[in-house]
Amino acid sequence: MTSTTPVLFVHGIRTSATMWRRQLAILGEDGHPALAVDLPGHGSRIEERFTVEGALAAIDEGVVALGAPVVLVGLSLGGYYAIEYAARNPERVAGLMAAGCCAIPSGWPLDAYRGLARLIRLLPDQGLWLHTTLVRVLLPPQGASDTLAGGVPLNVMDAGLGATGTLRPLEALSRYPGPIWLVNGAFDQFRLHERRFLGASRNGRLVIVPRASHLVSLAQPERFAEVLRGILDEVAADRPRPIVDPVE
Repeated sequence: MTSTTPVLFVHGIRTSATMWRRQLAILGEDGHPALAVDLPGHGSRIEERFTVEGALAAIDEGVVALGAPVVLVGLSLGGYYAIEYAARNPERVAGLMAAGCCAIPSGWPLDAYRGLARLIRLLPDQGLWLHTTLVRVLLPPQGASDTLAGGVPLNVMDAGLGATGTLRPLEALSRYPGPIWLVNGAFDQFRLHERRFLGASRNGRLVIVPRASHLVSLAQPERFAEVLRGILDEVAADRPRPIVDPVE
């Protein structure tokens, strides 16, 4: 790996910075600077209320800690806020990797998701058993362990989804002038609008990881790391290079 551009990771909803432990370890083995942050309502910030500005401020703290510009990597919830941060602070983002976030967060899909989350909260344990069971069934052991290591924030869903519903990721992608990689698992339910996301990007590329689910970095960590290595090399060289997994 030739790039020395630091990498900042932003996690998904109802997890924390610990979900990136495998990616941080891989980059550490390469001697590459990297950091994962907690968003409000998650991990070390579990007592904070989730808001758009609070999430962007948490990302900014990580960028400042690493030293801008960074390659910004976000998955699911983290992907939407990575997109928004890059649009607002393009000079601080050398490249954007947005994974598992190619569905427009509005309309009936968002309403249905919020409704389901509210129903789950009515369970005696607020859905803790259901969440942990699904994580352990759907992810390999290491991925499940990393996902659960930072705790399970049970009360963040409504505020997190409500705040995210105010974002306009297509508009944000169109404002960011740097290179964008949209990375989705082949079986990701959030691929719904991936072609629209790609079309909105000024300098975008779509990468599909075979046999991976929505949580692509946890389901296929080695493949995800190879995609990220290719991105880092391209950012360093500032010229097109092939990515590991072509669009299917």
